[in-house]
Amino acid sequence: MASRSAEVLRKLFESTAVVELADIRAALGGASRATAFRYLKQVPYRRSYSHNGRYYTRHDPIHDRLGLFSHQGILFSCDGSLTLTLVRLVREAEAGRTQRELRELLRVRVQVLLQAAVRRGAIDRERVEKLLVYLHTDPVVREAQLQHRRELIAVRAAEAELTDAVIIEVLLTLLRHPGSRAADVVRRLHGHSPPITMPQVRAAFERYDLDSIGEKHHPGPADLQSRLDP
Repeated sequence: MASRSAEVLRKLFESTAVVELADIRAALGGASRATAFRYLKQVPYRRSYSHNGRYYTRHDPIHDRLGLFSHQGILFSCDGSLTLTLVRLVREAEAGRTQRELRELLRVRVQVLLQAAVRRGAIDRERVEKLLVYLHTDPVVREAQLQHRRELIAVRAAEAELTDAVIIEVLLTLLRHPGSRAADVVRRLHGHSPPITMPQVRAAFERYDLDSIGEKHHPGPADLQSRLDP
């Protein structure tokens, strides 16, 4: 019978990116489930939040900026469980997160766990426009998230109204007044008919990365044209 020790499992995790419980039991010489989990407690590991927690990996794989790790479609989180991951992602998000956003990030269904997290007070939620947004429970953070979400909705609405005529007026203003920021452009276009709003200008700046052009002392037509070319 193979030696049973935590070191055996450490070597298993070092040699293989992802393993199943059957692999762990085999490495321990055909150990029972109970025995396998007893040894697992002695080894830092992560259990997948996808595939019903069927897979295991070492504790410290290389995570992405959101603390997530994927191997051949098997999904892991630095938090361990999906519930803890949802709560963290909601609390850390500048504008909170919707169910759809979380589902797209995590690539699994999250509705039931989100509802449970709200019921036990781990996160909050509020309807903003037509969106149900999940938020931090801290009142100060929550209000900041709501403000960012409202601004995001306004920018997206402005993007839908970002016509060629608006873009041309913004670019002409930048040519006439090098170094202008979005607020400067709105001020200089005051009285324009139809009105050009801050969300529209901000949308133009974001779409064409015009802030970086504004940092130049004397941007010219070529600078602007380079942003418009596909």
